[in-house]
Amino acid sequence: MFGDWMASRLRDFGYRGLLYSGVVIAALSLWAIFFGGGGLSLWWRRLLEALANGFVYGVIALALVLIYKATGIINFAQGQMAMFGTFLAYVLSREQSWPVWLSIIVATAISAVFGAVFERVFIRPFDPANHLPIIMVTIALGLMIDGLAIIIWAVNPRTFPTPFPSVIKSDWVNIFGFKLYYTTLGIWVSVIVLTLIVSVLLTKTKIGLSFRAVSSNLESSRLVGINVGKTLQFGWALAAAIGTLAGCLLLSDGRTFLEPPFMAKALIFAFAAATIGGFDSLGGALVGGIAVGELQTMIGGYVRFIGTDLTLAFTLVVIIVVLLVRPNGLFGKVRVERV
Repeated sequence: MFGDWMASRLRDFGYRGLLYSGVVIAALSLWAIFFGGGGLSLWWRRLLEALANGFVYGVIALALVLIYKATGIINFAQGQMAMFGTFLAYVLSREQSWPVWLSIIVATAISAVFGAVFERVFIRPFDPANHLPIIMVTIALGLMIDGLAIIIWAVNPRTFPTPFPSVIKSDWVNIFGFKLYYTTLGIWVSVIVLTLIVSVLLTKTKIGLSFRAVSSNLESSRLVGINVGKTLQFGWALAAAIGTLAGCLLLSDGRTFLEPPFMAKALIFAFAAATIGGFDSLGGALVGGIAVGELQTMIGGYVRFIGTDLTLAFTLVVIIVVLLVRPNGLFGKVRVERV
């Protein structure tokens, strides 16, 4: 199924464009290896780190795209909802001494319930065709969650327990002479499993098929008897759960600390991922996340005047360029409106 989707998208994108992109990436990689400093070893390590970051950005972008695809709005509270769910996982694991994965699963379930309740109480009363009030509600919710988190936990950086333990008294494995850290491998596996679960939910279950129908055509879905309210509620719940899992994965490498604003920067990278992939393409969100992760790590590591301090500004420039050149993203569909 994913292979068929990728094949059709590659045909749309054009094999020539894909070839040109591959040539540019190969040329930049060779330059980084031979002239960027650090050689092949450093390039490989940065490549693996970039993939791990990109997968996480792609998952956050997936949550954004789920809501946008069904409603046509961007949930500006997505980062704060994910942050609060991650704090719940922290409380269960650190303060209640629950196993880390059990804490994450329970926090993800609670986040899903919160997302469903939020949709029912604050989103459903509004006309879905009138986007402005709904956007304002999500902004207000984000601000309230931020304030509540600061009141409860204050702005004190905390370390999140990694769900990927070391194996044989080591935290990495040797692959062809290079170090592949178990945390990086664990993030890859987690995202792949999550992608498969979401794919099954959307293609093999009744509620998932209803969600796809609503995302495709809201009015036609009503006419064929689909309960649009409950279907959209499922989408909000799924997006909230995905966001919490992404927050936990983002903290699993120990380099990012848990505090109320910790998701803000990652959310901007996720916006860039969704912009590159297309805001109405679930698969494009993951592809865009990988692209943003690679750009963030490689540009920040090899372009001296940008460095790590200006990667966020560079990402904003990427968003502007993509919107100017290809507003619908690489895999987004051009919307045709009849008048």
